[in-house]
Amino acid sequence: MNNEDLLKLTIMGREFSISCPTQEREEILLAAEFLEKKIQEIREEGKMVDSDRIIIAAALGITHELLILRQSGGFDIEDFKRRITVIRNKINSVLIKK
Repeated sequence: MNNEDLLKLTIMGREFSISCPTQEREEILLAAEFLEKKIQEIREEGKMVDSDRIIIAAALGITHELLILRQSGGFDIEDFKRRITVIRNKINSVLIKK
């Protein structure tokens, strides 16, 4: 039984195929979506046009946020995952009713 998924992600219009553990699939997809959102925010500012610089700026911003959360001790990943699951279930139940 294979515990790895091959994910195809599109970031900045480029497609990437990555291998990840099956149980981490949803988190990787959320991470890619979050990264794409950060990249779009930086692009919309219009201060940078070089793709490499945009990606580095996004990665630094995300890393900075993570470090602040770790230092404050105010981030509970399990609680975060539970909340995402509850929200996803609510959305799915509404979509099923339509």
